[in-house]
Amino acid sequence: MRDDKPLWVPTRASIEASPMYAFMQKCNRDFGLSLAGYDDLHAFSVADRERFWTSVWEFCGVKGERGTSALLNGDAMLDARFFPDATLNFAENLLSGEGVGDALIFRGEDKVADRWSWGRLRSLVSRLQQAFKAMGIGSGDRIAAMMPNMPETVACMLAAASVGAIWSSCSPDFGEQGVLDRFGQIEPKLFIACDAYWYGGKLQDVKGKVATVTKRLGAPCLVVHYAGDASAVVNETPGAKTLEDFIAPFEPRSVEFVRLPFSHPLYILFSSGTTGVPKCIVHSAGGTLLQHLKEHRLHCGIQPGEKLFYFTTCGWMMWNWLVSGLAAGATLCLFDGSPFAPDGNVLFDFAAAEKFAVFGTSAKYIDAVRKSGLTPRTSHDLSSLRLMTSTGSPLSPEGFTFVYEGIKEDVQLASISGGTDIVSCFVLGNPLQPVWRGEIQGAGLGLAMDVWDDEGKPVRQEKGELVCTKAFPSMPVMFWNDSDGAKYKAAYFERFDNVWCHGDFAEWTEHGGIVIHGRSDATLNPGGVRIGTAEIYNQVEQMGEVAEALCIGQEWDDDVRVVLFVRLAPGAALTDELVKAIKNRIRTGASPRHVPAKIIAVSDIPRTKSGKIVELAVREVVHGRAVKNKEALANPEALELFAGLAELRV
Repeated sequence: MRDDKPLWVPTRASIEASPMYAFMQKCNRDFGLSLAGYDDLHAFSVADRERFWTSVWEFCGVKGERGTSALLNGDAMLDARFFPDATLNFAENLLSGEGVGDALIFRGEDKVADRWSWGRLRSLVSRLQQAFKAMGIGSGDRIAAMMPNMPETVACMLAAASVGAIWSSCSPDFGEQGVLDRFGQIEPKLFIACDAYWYGGKLQDVKGKVATVTKRLGAPCLVVHYAGDASAVVNETPGAKTLEDFIAPFEPRSVEFVRLPFSHPLYILFSSGTTGVPKCIVHSAGGTLLQHLKEHRLHCGIQPGEKLFYFTTCGWMMWNWLVSGLAAGATLCLFDGSPFAPDGNVLFDFAAAEKFAVFGTSAKYIDAVRKSGLTPRTSHDLSSLRLMTSTGSPLSPEGFTFVYEGIKEDVQLASISGGTDIVSCFVLGNPLQPVWRGEIQGAGLGLAMDVWDDEGKPVRQEKGELVCTKAFPSMPVMFWNDSDGAKYKAAYFERFDNVWCHGDFAEWTEHGGIVIHGRSDATLNPGGVRIGTAEIYNQVEQMGEVAEALCIGQEWDDDVRVVLFVRLAPGAALTDELVKAIKNRIRTGASPRHVPAKIIAVSDIPRTKSGKIVELAVREVVHGRAVKNKEALANPEALELFAGLAELRV
């Protein structure tokens, strides 16, 4: 597929039918502007943030009292306050469906299928809200959940938000210490857990883990039935109740919504924590709602009643992002378990059966589908699919090509990037511009995103730090247990004064798009030249012999040398010929500076629960330094494969 032509170009009709186009026309009418395209709209959104975010509030129909001011102290990143006198309730805005059609559609691998109407969802939220109030849960209290991505989890979160409680979640595959490292810091008033879950077609027992975590948290436990025996879990967990017993005293009634300040805490999310105890990142109700509405309604073009899907667990911020789709009137399609159980068709079966409009997933999943030989374009009816999104790691140019050749030709592919830090995206797609191979379409509206060199100067078509130069609504409220804000400031504001430094190594393209080259802290520096690890992965992972790769910089001879670890495809061996082929591929596809000094085969590569490879943890092991929080990993035993390697002593 040629790189001198875009992969997808919006038609004039599709542009004019998009909510983003309608929003642009509203701004033109309201403010006497003549915005003609995305670049104009983005320039307006960062130059006049007060009017832009007020317009988002109005256009998206936010329920609440907006107040008279849209932004105070706008020039100070840490002191800026959006809608300082506004009040709203997050759950009220998500429970806006009128009861027509489905609110939630659920699949638990091929084991469980369920559909929830808006009325059924409201009914459970009402009963949970009453039960929470009866046990004294209110504004500012924390509720922590170790749950699958299932409808009851959504209902519990909405009930928590309805009373002003702060929600935090992880997936049930976390180990005991991983759960405690997170929830132990925030001292929840209630712990919610499932009775068991499915993964890879196998039943996963959690009884012992639930009992241990409950005891050590010192909080009562609510056990939700999914795949096991909730009563058996309760019997092993003193003070626990099943969901049925918890809500039994209460009949459904109208849900009551406590309207709280715009900046009131809504979520506590956690950094991956592979180099220390996870940071507890607190996000506001108003900032999360407004940012997600902007991304869903404008960037994704979601219309009421459309089906929105993201493949995610409750331990990844994409779950929080997905759930906000209710505020746009979307029907959420939830999936829990392995995306290859019973086989690699399961998510596309779901997409075809339910007619997804938006299919969100990870770059790793797209690559896995490509390597599996599946071609959903020919095997599934994806005629309703208009937008596919990818995140978690940079999507390779070959991944872009596969989406159009193997999944669907006439689809907008939006590679997106942001993170837990902002519970949203800095860069993502938009329906007004073309999609170019290997490129994210551009910066998000309202975000003064740029790429700077080490001296703090903007650069074009040159790699540098991804920064944001003006405050935006979904910046964290604070870090939990960081009373003086020192950890928060150190995380984002130490590099450049009064400028958010995100920690991504990025580059503007000639088309005005963005390429993410990996995390800045994982950037390689051989000979003092900065190299993004994604540039190496984009080459080597396209080779049939290589299933997956991980790259680090090893301190060597007063410099840094590039070391590449490869997990080989079944039947492949790391012969001298393959080593030579890998180096040639990297040399010609990237540059001679990218060629690794060492290539080593390993049987597994460590990753976080959300599927991200952990370059920093491997780098620590290679250098004989301790990895402080292995509980953050899905497969911590894989780290042992990188310790004391003889190949790295020469």
